[in-house]
Amino acid sequence: MKNIIILGSTGSIGTSSLSVISALGPDYRVLGMSANRNTKLFLQQIHTFKPRFAAVLDPASYEILKTQMPKETRLLPPEMDSLTFLASLPSAHLVINGLVGSVGFQPLIAAIKAGKTIALANKEPMVMAGQTVMQECKRWKATIIPVDSEPSAIFQCLEGTDAVSYHNENKSISKVFLTASGGPFAKRKQALSTVTPAEALNHPRWKMGKKITVDSATLMNKGFESIEIMNLFNLPQEKVQIVIHPQSLIHSAVEYVDGAILAEMSEPDMRIPIQYAITYPKRMPSPVQPLNLFQAQKLEFFEPDFDRFPCLELAVAAQAKGGIFPAVLSAADEVAVDAFLKEQIKFTDIAKLIYSVLRETYSKPGPITLHQAAEADEWGKEKAREHLVEKKYKKAII
Repeated sequence: MKNIIILGSTGSIGTSSLSVISALGPDYRVLGMSANRNTKLFLQQIHTFKPRFAAVLDPASYEILKTQMPKETRLLPPEMDSLTFLASLPSAHLVINGLVGSVGFQPLIAAIKAGKTIALANKEPMVMAGQTVMQECKRWKATIIPVDSEPSAIFQCLEGTDAVSYHNENKSISKVFLTASGGPFAKRKQALSTVTPAEALNHPRWKMGKKITVDSATLMNKGFESIEIMNLFNLPQEKVQIVIHPQSLIHSAVEYVDGAILAEMSEPDMRIPIQYAITYPKRMPSPVQPLNLFQAQKLEFFEPDFDRFPCLELAVAAQAKGGIFPAVLSAADEVAVDAFLKEQIKFTDIAKLIYSVLRETYSKPGPITLHQAAEADEWGKEKAREHLVEKKYKKAII
């Protein structure tokens, strides 16, 4: 039996993971799960899966839940230590990190230091300090299996090669094509400055949480993923090519030096990469309908437009600068997206706010410590909030 921890069980990754586990059968057991404040759904999940441990970060939700636990489940205190406790449980075989933002950083490090296999959907830690995270994986003999569809596709295309060990650059790779749907505004002719939160959250292909959906609309998510895969697979920036692929049927591809291109194709359904991470290295029948190539009709590929989507350019620039720049990028984006969803700034102000913070960032290139990454995250959020209040971001020209 494989014991599984799900961090963020009420989010899109968490609910999809539970759907997969239900379909896989009794050989896969939910040992522990966490949520923030979606009390009703979390309680339903707990009574359905009866985990040994449950954790909720919101104190008010904790007060509601503590008297409604099934006898099999122990509710942990509403604090970060509860997440790190779950992530490092000795009896856990797999930790699914489906948290959103930098809150997933400390639980990831706890899982790594416990030598766990981690199914990682929470890409922000890999943006903040990906090189150091991978060094820690090597040190503690932990394994990261990417869950997002595109990094998972690359992982699958590299399987059986040296690159899948993460730590040595595979010289047989010529290029990695990292695909992006382009989001809801890839072909929009109207000005992006008028975009509403509802429009940004209306993704044409994927059903995801609010933060990642807005990041997909600005293409910041693809910038984050480019940083993630460079760190995961030890790839230099020049070997990563971002490709807009509106159909979202090819989830990424790897070109080898002999000219061969291996691509992973499937329906745009997160349950496929999630299941692969759960059952790895086995493949098992999936609840998702197979891709019908005859109905796919045509596949389109375009170069990204950096002028219309400057967040992508900011991500590429932050990765090139190195040091704490990616961590600050991630932190400022978290504040900017939240402000946009609250209608405090325009859609086009997201990039401006992030850029205004990056302009004040100073750092030497090269890997940073985990402590430096956490400090940079806090500093970046604080600066972004200051700029938001003072409206300094309006002076930025991108």
